[in-house]
Amino acid sequence: MRCDNSCRPEAVRFSLVCPRPISPTVRERVREDFSKLCGNYSASTPQAIDLDTFSLLATDSPICPIHLPAALAPCMNYLHEQDINCAITYSDMALYGPQMIVTDVDSTFITEEVIELLAEVAGSEDMVRELTTRAMRGELDFVESLAQRVATLRGMPASAFEDIAANITLTEGADRLVRTAHENGARFTLVSGGFHEVADLIAEPLGVDAILANRLEVAGGVLTGKTVGTIIDREVKKSAVQSWAHDFDVPLNRVVAAGDGANDLGMMSVAGLSVAFCAKPVVREQADSFISFPRLDAIAALVGWETTE
Repeated sequence: MRCDNSCRPEAVRFSLVCPRPISPTVRERVREDFSKLCGNYSASTPQAIDLDTFSLLATDSPICPIHLPAALAPCMNYLHEQDINCAITYSDMALYGPQMIVTDVDSTFITEEVIELLAEVAGSEDMVRELTTRAMRGELDFVESLAQRVATLRGMPASAFEDIAANITLTEGADRLVRTAHENGARFTLVSGGFHEVADLIAEPLGVDAILANRLEVAGGVLTGKTVGTIIDREVKKSAVQSWAHDFDVPLNRVVAAGDGANDLGMMSVAGLSVAFCAKPVVREQADSFISFPRLDAIAALVGWETTE
């Protein structure tokens, strides 16, 4: 199918990131495939901490963006076989990067699942872990599974929140990604099927611009086994991203959304670039790109940004 100029992007960026050195052979293969499709380009190696990067930018590509992923598919498959992650971005996203990044929290921004940490205190860890895994694979309705998991927390003291937050581990590069986004004039937001009571304590010191999560009901200093307000499911996550984009005056095609579970697919579907982060197969199959190793600042490399300590 031939496209007229009206559907051509102003620019196309093809970025690679890997925790190991990217070989000269791979770089040459990528250069050849990209130039055949996109014409003249410039190449760069964005600075990253202990990551190898490679980025190609064409400012006047003759190929319609609708067809570019399919045209580059053989090259992308070759990169995936080499365990090299890659992404295609377009127009202003390609030239300047995103204006907003939004990520999931549990197993994305942090390494743990907070509901499982709460369940350890409540003594229901095994049951909750199984329900969490099935929900993230898309095998269980998220709202129903959350209600079942939260019910096991009944009677747990609310005083446990601060202790749990103090022992949370940020995913490597999470703080760098927040800082890099702000250094590039972008917003950074978090949306979570977890809980404000813990997520707020993690996000506030990092200067996260907005956060949405569930709230647990507390009475007499203990959890009731119920939540308060709207459950943050797939559709609510999607609506949150759309609302933040409106509030921050950010076009959706300048939004990057990253997550690991089926509950993240709604917000990923409306973003200009969706990133499956160490994700379940159902998420990886539907995302624009993926990060296969646990470094959240790798997202910066995929949009052409440099990161520093």
